[in-house]
Amino acid sequence: MFRRLVAEDMRPMAGLDKLIKWVEDHGLRRAAVTNAPRSNADLMISLLGLDEFFELVVIGSECARVKPFPDPYLKALQELGISSDHTFVFEDSVSGIKAGVAAGMPVVGLATRNPESFLFGAGATMVINDFTDSNLWAALEESIFPTFTGS
Repeated sequence: MFRRLVAEDMRPMAGLDKLIKWVEDHGLRRAAVTNAPRSNADLMISLLGLDEFFELVVIGSECARVKPFPDPYLKALQELGISSDHTFVFEDSVSGIKAGVAAGMPVVGLATRNPESFLFGAGATMVINDFTDSNLWAALEESIFPTFTGS
């Protein structure tokens, strides 16, 4: 049932195409890190046309501990061969934000299903409604995330 509903209702968040281009233009490494079952994650990534975008998909249940523990993000960092000092995370859940923060990364909270106060309370660096947010673009272009260097 989930797969049928997702196939009917899945829409990219506003500004996703611009963000993808920015990430690719800057040569950033990328992983999808989720607590969703692999079949659901693969379906959502495919429906959004992101199959070629993500280098890696990390599934929480395939790690020692799922989010809110940092293990899935730490696995992504290890497999991509990068440091948390040069990363940032987009997350829509409180547990995901806690996991990203615990892994030492700045996290942009996506206010798609949780109130901003919950996302900030979990440790989000900023909260946006979608990828067109001018504060997000200012942070990306000015590299003001605490440890993000753009390469």
